[in-house]
Amino acid sequence: MKRRALLWAALPLTAQAAPTLKAGVFEPAQAAPEFALQGSDGAALNLARFKGRLVLLVFGFTHCPEVCPTTLATLAQARKQLGTDAADVQVVYVTVDPERDDIPRIRQYLTAFDPTFIGGTEAPDKLAAMRKRYGVVAEKIAPKQGNAYGMNHSTSVWLIDRAGTLRAMMPYGHEAKDFVHDLKLLLASK
Repeated sequence: MKRRALLWAALPLTAQAAPTLKAGVFEPAQAAPEFALQGSDGAALNLARFKGRLVLLVFGFTHCPEVCPTTLATLAQARKQLGTDAADVQVVYVTVDPERDDIPRIRQYLTAFDPTFIGGTEAPDKLAAMRKRYGVVAEKIAPKQGNAYGMNHSTSVWLIDRAGTLRAMMPYGHEAKDFVHDLKLLLASK
């Protein structure tokens, strides 16, 4: 009888365990740093614009050979898998290479992945200040041949909830299903 009582006592604990995010969670969660950029859609780009929606914040550059296109393709796939819920998710792509990434180039680049993605750029010092607030690293790599330099940069995706709170950071290499999992949890939370 005692054994049965112990089993019953343990059931509510396991049944009530909340699903957890696959991304690294910020504890405690904090307000995401605001920013003001030129948007690839022709409008001012800032977090306040997306209040009530989830934001997936990505830092990269349009000449990136592997990480950026892989990340953007994954996020496009995740949005497709979300179906109608994708309307509540906004991907924001901020350049780390303002020297080459102007608004038309960013717009063209992002449209190839998903026409709803919005990119941003600004003067180098403003972008550097934004990266610092988000803990993003970006540095130019000298070219080995010719003029084509590269960029080393942080590769995670920042997950910002509907209230503008920085909730989690998904490291590079996660599949679309991991983003879908986390986005559904964040969409369900109020």
